[in-house]
Amino acid sequence: MVRHLIAEQVLIGQDIVPAHVEVDHQGAVRRITRIAPGQSARQAEIVRARDVSGGTGMLMVHPRVVVLPGNVDTHVHINEPGRTSWEGFATGTMAAALGGVTSIVDMPLNSVPPTVDVPSLEIKKQAAMGQTFVDVGFWGGIVPGNTEQLEPLWNAGVFGFKCFLLDSGVPEFPPVSPADLRAAMQRVAQFDGLVIVHAEDAKTIDTATAALGQRRRVKRYADWAATRPQEAEMTAIEGLLDAVRETGCRTHILHLAAASALDLIQDARAEGLPITVETCPHYLCFEAEAVPDGAAEFKCCPPIRDSGNRDALWQGLQEGLIDMVVTDHSPATGQEKYRGAPDLSEAWGGVSGLQVGFAAVASAARERGIGLDQVSKWMSTSTAQLVGLTHKGQIAVGYDADFALYDPQENHVVSAAGLAHKNPISAYDGYELHGTVVGSVLRGAELFSAQDTSASVLSGGEFLRGKGFAIGDQLNIGAMSSS
Repeated sequence: MVRHLIAEQVLIGQDIVPAHVEVDHQGAVRRITRIAPGQSARQAEIVRARDVSGGTGMLMVHPRVVVLPGNVDTHVHINEPGRTSWEGFATGTMAAALGGVTSIVDMPLNSVPPTVDVPSLEIKKQAAMGQTFVDVGFWGGIVPGNTEQLEPLWNAGVFGFKCFLLDSGVPEFPPVSPADLRAAMQRVAQFDGLVIVHAEDAKTIDTATAALGQRRRVKRYADWAATRPQEAEMTAIEGLLDAVRETGCRTHILHLAAASALDLIQDARAEGLPITVETCPHYLCFEAEAVPDGAAEFKCCPPIRDSGNRDALWQGLQEGLIDMVVTDHSPATGQEKYRGAPDLSEAWGGVSGLQVGFAAVASAARERGIGLDQVSKWMSTSTAQLVGLTHKGQIAVGYDADFALYDPQENHVVSAAGLAHKNPISAYDGYELHGTVVGSVLRGAELFSAQDTSASVLSGGEFLRGKGFAIGDQLNIGAMSSS
């Protein structure tokens, strides 16, 4: 266990400074002492001299490595049980750890059964038990007819409720109608829960698809992306904002890809509506016009858009209209991902990027003059705040000692075959990263480090609970973290 972390570069608040971080026996930060630049070695000697254990548990970080809060990824599809061949808790959470992500929140689909009631939540937790390398929480789902299940799910510890406004891609998780959505939002607002929404309009997409014509195959990514135009996101968001006005429900817009919707979001914020917004690394790192023909690895919904749209998303982040960045890690088997190849219309839609998401955003941000402090805010602090993880997302006294160690000078080219994801398929294959995650720490336990590449990633993840968790619930739902 790490008891003393000493580094020349530690993100404390908004400042990257030399610091000595002390960790207590429960894995929380006990004390932070700022030290003078270049004095790490001397501080270590002081610790060894005063500590009766001789500085046991000391982690001396290389001067060029930056210590950041462990990332909190609130949009991850693990898929176990039911579609474990796509991804499972063991492989998914190992990939997270290797990417500097120390906490994830798992989506209610594409597992079977989906997490739409308390018994299905229990099934998912039993599947995850004992095979998580990072801390794991769970979203519940909203589907037609399960409104009465939402409050029991909230009390059982989910962080909120996901719904689709169009076909989700899996039959066991159908979309909600406007009436379904409002009924659910009214119920969720009563206990101050959170609704998270995949906002695309089906009619707009159907019209755009018909306009493409009767081509047998859609190989060009830009052509496929044109079937899910920005207008589909804008129309869905307009309707969603009306529902927020009517119900007052806290609402989060998932994976925003359409920069044209930023004006709607700005007006809604000015109006005081309780909304938050996320986008994803693949929308910030790639451009539709550069995706090779038939490259299903890049297919996702909403789609990656053009370079001008990508630039506008970066601007939306910097202006605070977009609150956070999450991976939307949605992997699949080769059979599903390349179904109908090279016809993109039949391929599974989802980008596999949990292990590389932070490094990819940090690399792209550096090219735009954006610092690690801001990237960490988008991918750790803001995501933790979204789900109410009050002991995650910052390096501060009383917070969990969750750290990501990042070397901005270690460059590498991503190899999908070298990632821990279950299937070696990723849009980031061949992508050059300027900067690398070289270590991670979870509640004081060093998961992996560049100094010991032969050691296995340590398994020690716990279950996280939302603020609605009912102490003494009659269901036995397993050990859960207090974060």
